[in-house]
Amino acid sequence: MTHKATMNSKSRATGILLATTGAIAFSGKAIIVKLAYRHGVDAVTLIMYRMLFALPIFTLMAWWASRGKPSLTRKDWLGILGLGFSGYYLASYLDFAGLSYISASLERLILYLNPTLVLALGWLMYRRRSKRSQALGMLVSYTGVLLVFGHEVKLAGPDVALGALLVFLSALSYAWYLIFSGELVQRIGSLRLVGLATTVACLLCIAQFVLVRPWSAALVAPEVIWLSVLNATLCTALPVLLVMMAIERIGASVVSQVGMLGPMSTILMSVVLLGEPFTAWVAAGTVLVISGIFVFTRRG
Repeated sequence: MTHKATMNSKSRATGILLATTGAIAFSGKAIIVKLAYRHGVDAVTLIMYRMLFALPIFTLMAWWASRGKPSLTRKDWLGILGLGFSGYYLASYLDFAGLSYISASLERLILYLNPTLVLALGWLMYRRRSKRSQALGMLVSYTGVLLVFGHEVKLAGPDVALGALLVFLSALSYAWYLIFSGELVQRIGSLRLVGLATTVACLLCIAQFVLVRPWSAALVAPEVIWLSVLNATLCTALPVLLVMMAIERIGASVVSQVGMLGPMSTILMSVVLLGEPFTAWVAAGTVLVISGIFVFTRRG
């Protein structure tokens, strides 16, 4: 094997390792949120602490990515504000709120439908045609989610419907971000956009807490603080960096396929750390969702 081939092989192996670690780290977010809810904290306060601890990291990221780059125009800033609101503030808040009603496993499966929502929005807004294989993948994936949803409704009651709706709206909000971020990413760069948009989201989450909660609500159990630190670092900032580094080495297509480990790792952690039941319904639904998304992305 030549030196160049050896280097390419090492780069690919490193990229796959980075993508795998990023997918597993990001999937741990739901587990940490569910653990924090056991200490009596609400979604507004919990997401405030997550974003408060993440703010310095993303501010540093935005500064680093902006070094030596042209100044942003008014149009750029308006785009960043809009994308920060939709992709990171609203999507995160709806996700946290939904997790107070549904299991971590169902949450992850719903969020994993994101590529299908991007396609649906593209069809509605730009009349982009979908392939038959994409429609088949969507059908299989949504059948899997409905399977797990129906089983969970029987076990936990009608509140599951509200939780599932909130998480689905979270996925829709993030899909909206993906649709509109393409032009801005090409103009200012992905790392700069992520750093600035997430900084905006952090400030919005903190402002939301100040506006709708008394200061006394910030007095939470020490466990909530430590869990929020883990959420902000290991499950928020770190996966963003790892995935971007992986894309540089192996491309977005391979990274998205490695990301299929996300739902499986969430389910494993929910069983081990949360004590959530792993039933045949969850197993069947997960297989359908992952299979459908695989067909959807492979043919799309």
